[in-house]
Amino acid sequence: MKLAIASDHAGYDLKKEVLAYLQTAEVSFVDFGCGPGESVDYVDYGAEAVRRVVSGEFDRAILFCGTGLGMAVVANKFPGIIATPCWDEFTATVSRTHNNSNCLSLGGRVLTSDLAIRIVKIWLEKDFEGGRHERRVNKILALEKELCKLK
Repeated sequence: MKLAIASDHAGYDLKKEVLAYLQTAEVSFVDFGCGPGESVDYVDYGAEAVRRVVSGEFDRAILFCGTGLGMAVVANKFPGIIATPCWDEFTATVSRTHNNSNCLSLGGRVLTSDLAIRIVKIWLEKDFEGGRHERRVNKILALEKELCKLK
């Protein structure tokens, strides 16, 4: 699995902690920014990472901002992206097993690094269950296609 990673300034410190874990776990990733001490718009960095998932260059993305909410909003504007902000082990599990999330969004101002790493580990290890959940996810993706045609 190859991950696209990005943060804004509010998620930077948490991103550093998670990247250290990913290196230890030997998970392949590319960090698309931001760097230390920068004050940036999360939209720009989230969009860059998610574009790489949409193009097929990366399998999934992990995004960091203050709450995880802004990055999830940005990511969910892209076709085929199912971005889920997670704040505990349960939401991480369900985001993968029920929602087939391909983009995880975490908040640097609301999560400890220990909890964020546990969330990432679960999110990387869990598989989509399919079944009734697949029917629902397919409905979401069909709705997305329908709405894109209206533009």
